[in-house]
Amino acid sequence: MTPAISFQQVGKTFQTPRGPLQALDGVSLDIAQGEFFGLLGPNGAGKTTLISILAGLARATSGRVEVMGHEVVADYAAARRSLGIVPQELVFDPFFSVRETLRIQSGYFGVKGNDAWIDELLEGLGLADKAGANMRQLSGGMKRRVLVAQALVHRPPVIVLDEPTAGVDVELRQTLWQFVARLNREGHTVLLTTHYLEEAEALCGRIAMLKQGRIVALDRTSALLGAASSTMLRFKTDDALPADLAAQARITGRIAQVKARDAADVEQLLARLRAAGVRVEDLEIGRADLEDVFLEIMQGGRA
Repeated sequence: MTPAISFQQVGKTFQTPRGPLQALDGVSLDIAQGEFFGLLGPNGAGKTTLISILAGLARATSGRVEVMGHEVVADYAAARRSLGIVPQELVFDPFFSVRETLRIQSGYFGVKGNDAWIDELLEGLGLADKAGANMRQLSGGMKRRVLVAQALVHRPPVIVLDEPTAGVDVELRQTLWQFVARLNREGHTVLLTTHYLEEAEALCGRIAMLKQGRIVALDRTSALLGAASSTMLRFKTDDALPADLAAQARITGRIAQVKARDAADVEQLLARLRAAGVRVEDLEIGRADLEDVFLEIMQGGRA
């Protein structure tokens, strides 16, 4: 079966005042039809550049990119029709209502008589009561929902979500993921980039990780998590950890996470914390999550 998305040895070099900057270096990746796929990486890793090339907003320096078998440069019209992209930025036309915006977007793709699907999108994304509202009147979260509806209005088989939940509330996240998960079950391919790794862990069947323009990990989510054999000691504290423990811990506010090899290592860590006078609350012992795996790979611990 033809891949939904195919990146073949994709390279991208930007010319800058300081000289050439290689944003992508030989990225090769196939995403099967019907997959829910995650593309992860730190800022500057090349995720947005890769999606811009996929969308036709930038041209690769080398390599080939296809959407549903259509090459994005030579067969750009068919490639665009097969693709719906939700961008990071909030881009909207301030002169139209929500429904008018979606009708106009349908027209861009030559889709007529689309009101039934537009109604379904409005209902599914919690926009039904805003259908007649001008885009200027909407909150940032509501504008984000309209961007999602615009990307889906021509029923593309491939959906790209580029940081779709950045800066939005919990309700929108739940609404969006319920709707997108339904589309995925119905056969749509979904490519997701996100910095919320718990979302990627929950939603994505396979994940690729980019670092400095190269793929440094590519596997099923379960395999990536299974390869992380470390036990994680998680606890809350208001006290400072000993310097050597703090250097290897993941600290978020009052929550600290420290890697432990086995049960004996856990006992030693707890003894050291007690000896240092660190008061521990809400102690948990669990397996590494995707964020632990991500940090280990980005720091060079695995490849």
